[in-house]
Amino acid sequence: PQVVERCVAAAGYSVGEFAALVFAGALGFAEALYAVKVRAEAMQRASEAVPSGMLSVVGRREANYKFACLEARKHCESLGIENPVCTVSNYLFPDSRVIAGHLQALEFLQENARKYYFKRTKMLPVSGAFHTRLMEPAVEPLAEVLKSIEIQKPLLCVYSNVDGKKYMHSKHIQKLLVKQVVSPVLWEQTMHSVYERKQGTEFPYTYEVGPGNQLGAILKQCNLKAWKQYKHVDALEDEEAAET
Repeated sequence: PQVVERCVAAAGYSVGEFAALVFAGALGFAEALYAVKVRAEAMQRASEAVPSGMLSVVGRREANYKFACLEARKHCESLGIENPVCTVSNYLFPDSRVIAGHLQALEFLQENARKYYFKRTKMLPVSGAFHTRLMEPAVEPLAEVLKSIEIQKPLLCVYSNVDGKKYMHSKHIQKLLVKQVVSPVLWEQTMHSVYERKQGTEFPYTYEVGPGNQLGAILKQCNLKAWKQYKHVDALEDEEAAET
């Protein structure tokens, strides 16, 4: 309980941002769950419209992701695809990105990985190019539902995926949650914002709540000192322990 009382900031990765805002008192749990449902269904419909996906990439220092995406888009144009999409959709940690867009573009990048100094590439098990403009059909349904929900100013700092900065007020939250659907997740940049402090200042305790500890693994790559104060809390494990 004292951890919750002393908490000063929260952030959530992609859909986890809704959980962070509920935790901070900005959104009600039931309303947030409904907004997430509408968002997921709208994003799924957008995914079905175009064969697209997401490619996890670990690159060498020399890797130029923008140039690689540009060449992948040119390849798609040569195949007759109009307005192809291929762009960085998630900034994870130094030298690690997720690239999303048309499947043909992602396949091109995998085939030419060596040319672009990509050490490892892996297709993610998702159905669409989330956090790109291919998700534009999902914008309006989410905007509508967020207009109908009461949003409060957060009780503690919550950092946005869109710009890595703190949410200021309820209208700001409403606007950026919609923008997040078609904008890259700036998680690496958010980690720098959260842990920026004067030299010699102690790092806070960090708790990752939920299934898996991927955000902890990313934090280790972004900021080793901050990671040393990291703990993972699996809510499901706690529930199972309570039941037994």
